[in-house]
Amino acid sequence: MERERSEPTSEPINGNFSYLATAREQRPSLGKMLFAAERFLLAKIMQAFGNPPVHVVLWNGLEIPNHNGDTVARILIRDRDALFKLFLNHELNFGELYSAKRIEVQGDLLDFLEAVFRVWPLPTQDKAIDRLLAPFIDIRNNTITGSRHNIQHHYDIGNDFYKLWLDERMLYTCAYFPHPGASLEDAQIAKMDHVCRKLGLRPGDSVVEAGCGWGALAMHMAKYYGVTVRAYNISREQITHARERAHAEGLDGKIEFIEDDYRNVKGKFDAFVSVGMLEHVGTDHYRELGDVIDRSLKDEGRGLIHTIGLNYPRPMDAWAERHIFPGANPPSLAQMMQIFEPHDFSVLDVENLRLHYAKTLEHWLQRYEDNAEQVTRMFDEQFVLAWRLYLAGSLTSFKTGTLQLFQVTFSRASNNRIPWTRQYLYEPGYQPVGGTDEHM
Repeated sequence: MERERSEPTSEPINGNFSYLATAREQRPSLGKMLFAAERFLLAKIMQAFGNPPVHVVLWNGLEIPNHNGDTVARILIRDRDALFKLFLNHELNFGELYSAKRIEVQGDLLDFLEAVFRVWPLPTQDKAIDRLLAPFIDIRNNTITGSRHNIQHHYDIGNDFYKLWLDERMLYTCAYFPHPGASLEDAQIAKMDHVCRKLGLRPGDSVVEAGCGWGALAMHMAKYYGVTVRAYNISREQITHARERAHAEGLDGKIEFIEDDYRNVKGKFDAFVSVGMLEHVGTDHYRELGDVIDRSLKDEGRGLIHTIGLNYPRPMDAWAERHIFPGANPPSLAQMMQIFEPHDFSVLDVENLRLHYAKTLEHWLQRYEDNAEQVTRMFDEQFVLAWRLYLAGSLTSFKTGTLQLFQVTFSRASNNRIPWTRQYLYEPGYQPVGGTDEHM
């Protein structure tokens, strides 16, 4: 993959200084005092980042070496105010300054991000602060009103934008690669089959899907597994696309796409599935989601939740939460149990597809870069930089283990129609079940 790289130049920035100049140049006494203050702030910033192996070049041409020259990239800070902003809140302001071109990464962006993520101290979650701020940031919360605002911010920016870099079926979730060389299109089909097999779908089953994206999974389930699907989504752009495509594929009567919140799900179903929605639910609403699942599943009902996750609870990256994914809150496995335990759901299987998501993002980022000029015409250069950082940062997060991808299957505790082994996942058509039932 051709990766985003910024090479040094010798053009002066802000006056007669070239940023290739070094600290050995002579400066007046006041300049030395200012430089000492700048070095102090920069040392604190680098410490907050975990002292990654990068060099920093200031707006006046002064270069601050780090790690004895063994570095993966250089960071150009273009003005003093940008330095102060980094000092005040590096997690939030780095992305904002990068998008505004007040910070420049000179070198391979992915190499830089990996070097930073490998050493960046992970934060902890301060629930007390969250509770104090909650009344003032309701739009960011995942109430019915807040969720609609949050989803519109990310998903309703235009289907044409997502078509540039997603696969042809418009799946915006982790693919499943049977082998690393599989195409993105094949891997997304394999993901949908993987989900359907885990659910043990049988012709005639009824399925409810919470958060259906552009409808690809619902159509796949109906078309290839003979089930009926009721799919809920609050993104108008996505629902409109899904209805048009289902009609074009002759699936009217097999799928009902409903523009509504998952909390308003109605009916009884054989299976519940949610792929890529739990990140938007918020841990404070997990009990509500569990209530929805409980009232929706039949006695032998089973379910699957596919979600970005964490090894332990902590906040979402501040910049991404503000500018890309408002309201996002990936859970730990322990937090996910808040969905299952109150209703005595039995967890049947947990699979971590972290590296599959890293591979998915490699494809997305490459396609995004291939269409960067068109994205610029759609929006502007700042948008292009922000989404480049988001995609590259997400890729790096899965590669380094900062983020996980959990698939959790579950059923009611008394349900014995469950697989004896995992063989059913890898052999199409082979679905042995437990209890007194015969092999299917």
